[in-house]
Order: sequence, then structure tokens, then C-alpha cells
Amino acid sequence: MSLTQIARNCARMAVRANGIRAITAQPQMRLLHRLVAPAMCNGVTQGSKSWQWQTVRNYSAKPPLTLQLINERVLLVLKLYDKIDPSKLRVESHFINDLGLDSLDHVEVIMAMEDEFGFEIPDSDAEKLLRPADIIKYVADKEDVYE
Repeated sequence: MSLTQIARNCARMAVRANGIRAITAQPQMRLLHRLVAPAMCNGVTQGSKSWQWQTVRNYSAKPPLTLQLINERVLLVLKLYDKIDPSKLRVESHFINDLGLDSLDHVEVIMAMEDEFGFEIPDSDAEKLLRPADIIKYVADKEDVYE
């Protein structure tokens, strides 16, 4: 579970608990306050016996991607994959011929890339992504990164 998901869950719990006056100085709520406050509040003040929340929504765009950043992220995900020998990994390495992966491993690599970059890669496109360079080019095209 990512930190964002934890913060969202804590924010939901805080909103539910706010109407019941369950947010007090109890130890379990102190941790909740530390996680939720940066995610959903400008400030948290303590009244006579309860916390007062100022709910604010903050929106932002994803951090800008560059070809270098995409390259680093793709290679990092591949180096962390247990069936790939990092010493053999190059940008131009073929997954099946050079790295010794089978078709199931290739599917797992594509799923890891989907998780890393946050979008789904259709099966018709995934069949063509046989090298890290192909994945880098595909992600750059999908995210409109050109240099």
C-alpha cells in the first residue's frame, strides 16, 4: 500500500470520526493526525475538547518526465526483477534472447511497467515491447515526452 493510499484512508477515517467527536488526544488518533493533516488540512487546532479540521483539497500534476528519467525508471524496475541478471541488462538487451526470459516473465515485466508508470499497456502493444529501449520509447510516446 502506497503512502498516498494510506493518507487517503486516514483522511476518510478522520472525516467519518469528525462528526462523532472521536478525534481526541488518544494515542491512536495522534498518529492519524500526523498522517492526515498534511494530506487534507491547512491546519489543525485543538478546541476545548475536540480537534477542528480545515478541509482543503490540493491538486497537482504529475512530475514532468524526461527521457533520462524514463530510462532510469525502466532499468531500475528491470534490475529489481529477480529473473534478470543486472550484469547482462542493457538498454538494447532482448528479453528472450539475451536475458533468458520466457513469455510469462515478459508479461510480468510489462505488468511491472504498468504499475511503475500508472497506465495500462494493451496486449497488442505489449507483444512488440521486447527490449528496454522499446519500453522507453513506448512510455515516452504515451506521456508525450520528446527531446
